[in-house]
Parts: sequence; structure tokens; C-alpha cells
Amino acid sequence: MRLVFAGNPAIAVPSLEAASESACVLAAALTNPDSARGRGGREEPGDVAKAAAGLGIPVLKFDALRAEAREAVAALRPDLLVSFAYGRIFGPRFLALFPLGGINIHPSLLPKYRGPSPLQEAIFRRDTLSGVTIQRLAPGMDEGDLLCRQEIPLNGRETTAVLSEKAAAAGAGLLAGLLARLDREGAAALEGRPQQGEASYCTLLDRARGIIDWNKSAAEIDAQIRACFPWPLARTAHKGKTIIILEASINGVFADAGKAAGNGPVPGQVLGKDREFGILIQTGDGVLAVSYLQYQTKKALPWRAFLNGAGDLIGSCLSGGT
Repeated sequence: MRLVFAGNPAIAVPSLEAASESACVLAAALTNPDSARGRGGREEPGDVAKAAAGLGIPVLKFDALRAEAREAVAALRPDLLVSFAYGRIFGPRFLALFPLGGINIHPSLLPKYRGPSPLQEAIFRRDTLSGVTIQRLAPGMDEGDLLCRQEIPLNGRETTAVLSEKAAAAGAGLLAGLLARLDREGAAALEGRPQQGEASYCTLLDRARGIIDWNKSAAEIDAQIRACFPWPLARTAHKGKTIIILEASINGVFADAGKAAGNGPVPGQVLGKDREFGILIQTGDGVLAVSYLQYQTKKALPWRAFLNGAGDLIGSCLSGGT
């Protein structure tokens, strides 16, 4: 059995490794061309490209899956396409190159959160359960028949970075099991079941999702901070300077902190500091305690060190970031 693995970011690397360790032949990794990374803007390969090169797997990089890409893939004589976070649509002519079709690893419990940002959406919505599904590739976005899935319980403190690591490990485990069944049972292992229940969708995350609206509740803003880490990062502004909030918490201890601050603190007002939890900020419902933050382009700091360089923060009002 010959596979082509399509993916780009770090979340897909454990699944690439699982495919390379299976009884199948991993003929190539299909990924995006190199792109500018880091502060220097130097073009570098993506995480899947780096990992594949390290494993001695041929790497194919295309801007689009047109004739050139199809010819290169056809020359590999592949049987099955395996995709995880590739970020491009596979057209019918491309999928026709694979006698067994394609499978896709999707980090949600389909049909919930079809689309490009399911992990962030689960955190934004404060779900108590996430997961990973392997589905057959279908013409519609994430509409394919289900092959297997694994649930991931959420404790309400996960960031996207943490949840991505869990989903990466779960996806690799599911893929390893599926490829083992494929080796034993052949094409019968790829017979799925239709998705059940009402579908929901998520959209591509953009920088605007990181701008904090202090009129929202402390619980909503806390979820936003976690969902936006490591990108696009949750942001607010203090006297025209952008502040990035990296870690925060909500706690019943601070429920009456706003009242203690005087008559009618407004959302975004910095009420004070708590020795254990950090900088206290009034929201539209409740108080947020910020423990780790930074001015944009400056170093991230624990809240005490940050206040050493921002003595006028307490008592001021924060506004939307940029």
C-alpha cells in the first residue's frame, strides 16, 4: 500500500510519523512551498516539510494542485491520500489519482465544527469536550463518512497550543490503528458511516478575533485569550500602546472587586492587583485576573515585572487593541 501524506503545520507531524512507521509505503509528503517565518522574514519550510526531510521522505511543494502537481503525484503510483491540515481543496482530478481515495484527519467530533479552526472554536465556546475524527475525503467541506474518532475532555484551561498537542497525539494514534486495519483487511477498513446530527461550522481565524471587547464577560474574555494563543494573541490598548494578554483567570474571589473599587467601575477599568492572581480588570460581567502579559514588540513578563514598567496602568481604562 502506497500513501501520500498531505499537511503543513506542526499538528500534522505526529500523524506523518505514524504513517512512516506503518506497514504502508509513505511515497511522499505533499506540503506548501516555503514561506517567510520569524522576525527576519527568511523563507523556511513548514513543519511537515522539515519532519519529512528528516525521515528521508520525498517532499512535494506546490502552490496549487494543477497539472504539474498531478503529474508528480501520479508518478508515485499512490493508493491512498492521507491529509491533516493541508489547507487546500483536493479537486476530483487530483483525488482520481488515488484508487482508494483519500482520508482526512479533522480535530473535532464531526459533524461539529467543520472548517479550518475547530480547536479554537471549541475553546471560544467553552466546550467541555473536543476530539479528533478521521473521515473519508468528500467533495463538500468535512462532509465525508466517518471512519473513527477519539474524544478529548476539556478542563476549561486549555490554550489552542495545548489542545493542538493533544489533538496531534490523538490523530496519530487513530491513524496508526486505521493503517494497521488497512494492512490486515484491505479496502474494507475504509468503509465509513455517514455523519449523524446537525452540522456546525467554523471560519478561518484572523487577527480581529484577538481584539478584546471588555464589555464581554470575564469568562468569554478568558476563553478568547486561551483560544488566541499562540496566534493571533489577545490584545487590548493602554494609552495608544498595544498590550498582549497571554495568561489570565477568573475566580469567584474577585466577584465583588469591582464594587470595592468605587461607584460603577466601567468595563476595561484596571481595578488593582492581587498578590496571588495578578492585575484585576473589570469586564462586562465579572473581573479578569491577568498574570502574564507584554507590550507589543516587548518581552512577555509576569504581572509584577510588567507593572514595574507600567506604573500608570492601575486605575486607567483599557480599550480595544489593534
